[in-house]
Formats: sequence, structure tokens, C-alpha cells
Amino acid sequence: MASGVKISDQVTDVYNEMRLVKNDSNSMERIRLVVFEIKDDQIQPSKIFREKDVLEKKNVYKLFLEQMDSEHCCYLLYDCHYETKDSPKEELVFVMWTPDTSTCKEKMLYASSKRYIKAVVAGIKHELEINDRSDAEMEDFASSLGKNVLGIEGNTFGSRKK
Repeated sequence: MASGVKISDQVTDVYNEMRLVKNDSNSMERIRLVVFEIKDDQIQPSKIFREKDVLEKKNVYKLFLEQMDSEHCCYLLYDCHYETKDSPKEELVFVMWTPDTSTCKEKMLYASSKRYIKAVVAGIKHELEINDRSDAEMEDFASSLGKNVLGIEGNTFGSRKK
């Protein structure tokens, strides 16, 4: 590996749990958001938020934004629930957060290690690279999911209402 970073087995376990939601499982235990960080030369989950954790915060998208530290990079895997003109959708979104304020060394480490985590979370339909919080405004985020998105996590956009 060019970056020397390995992937923790937990990354695969968490991804599989998010990807394979079982109908008979407790919906409150469903993983909605995971933050992955590089520590000790290994990509590993640092925070896992389940549906029950999200309900305490009441705004899933705000919780997603709060995980983007202004000085440190991370990867996020977000089980995004959104509404289109056709139907409601639930899809995984992979985000590489590399803020402009993080060190050049850290940005390079995350950029060079991205392909390894992407190999584990293969098949994700939506992938974003965000460098500034303004790039993560809800309507901009929604447009990256598709042109027919009316709202995210129950928040409908004024200019896109039915």
C-alpha cells in the first residue's frame, strides 16, 4: 500500500451491517452514520451512530455535519434518507472530509488511503469529497444525490417542493 495504511476488520463489519439491513432487526439499532479515522496506521471506525442515537439529536443531517472537524480529516459513511419526486430513498453516501485547515500531510494521507477504504465499501452509489463546510450545505449535498431530490431527512427544500 502506497500510504502504508491498513484497513481494520471493523470497517468491513460496519459496512456489511449498514448495507444488509434485515427486516426482522430492531430498527433502533440500525447504523445511520459512521466516522472513520486513520489511527496507528489503520483506518478504523471512531464513532458509530445508531438510529437511537440519532433520535436523541433529532436532526440526522446536522449530526452528520457536526462530525466534520474543522481541523482534521476523516471518512464518513452516511445512511442518508431522502425524498425524490418518485419515491423515498435510503442510500449509503461515502464522504471524504479534508478541510482546507487540516495539515498538508494529513490531507495527503487521507487522499492516498481513500482507494483502500473504497475497495471495502464497494458498490456505494454516492461518493463525495468535501473540503469546506459551505460545500456541505443541505441543498448542495442533495444535488449530489440527484436532480430530483426534494428533501433530506424530512427537511424539504423551498425551491424544490412538489
